[in-house]
Amino acid sequence: NPFNTNPEARLYKTGDLARWLPDGNLEYISRIDDQVKVRGHRIDLGEIENVLQQSGLIDQGVIIASDDVSGDKRLVGYVVAEKGFDKQEVIKYLNTKLPEYMVPALWVELDKLPVTQNGKVNKKVLPEPEVGNLQSENYVAPETEIEHKLVAIWQQLLGVNKIGVDDNFFELGGHSLMAMRVVAHIEKELSVTIPIKLLFQLTTVRDLSKFIELQGGTNSEEKSTGTFTVLDV
Repeated sequence: NPFNTNPEARLYKTGDLARWLPDGNLEYISRIDDQVKVRGHRIDLGEIENVLQQSGLIDQGVIIASDDVSGDKRLVGYVVAEKGFDKQEVIKYLNTKLPEYMVPALWVELDKLPVTQNGKVNKKVLPEPEVGNLQSENYVAPETEIEHKLVAIWQQLLGVNKIGVDDNFFELGGHSLMAMRVVAHIEKELSVTIPIKLLFQLTTVRDLSKFIELQGGTNSEEKSTGTFTVLDV
């Protein structure tokens, strides 16, 4: 114990984050090893798990941060839901309680969570999300030249070998930083400049391709064309 003159005094590292209160008591905040940095944000995984559990939409849930193909951290949710897991409802609920960067886009449903001998969730043996579970049920291949180029861009950046025109960019592991790279690649490959906020509205290759076709190759920061309108978000 560096704060005690007795050489035999000891301090024990518990892995917990706490703070002294004015009345002399210690207030527990969270586990230190549950804090991660994702896209520049310091995130407490336990906070997400608590909100998830309060939703009443799952029986058990745990959140981890894993590396994507580009080495960036991404959030992955693992849940046990005996009455069936509705991913969209869970995401919708979390979006009302947490900022966007704290809501996992990737989810894995399990029959049960693996635990250690001490009864704690063993996060080290949780399975990686299977790409097949992230893609839409019915694969639709790209047809137009623009669709082929967009699919190629997504496959390269997301590290997914087979992407259909109806697969959702964010459900495949995309996020705001990845969206910026997509915009840069689109400008390079298709000579079209589009606002990054567009990718949060047109999340499939099909819809994004239609918008780019309607753009006619012109550059615009904010444009309404046909049935598509770019909104401020």
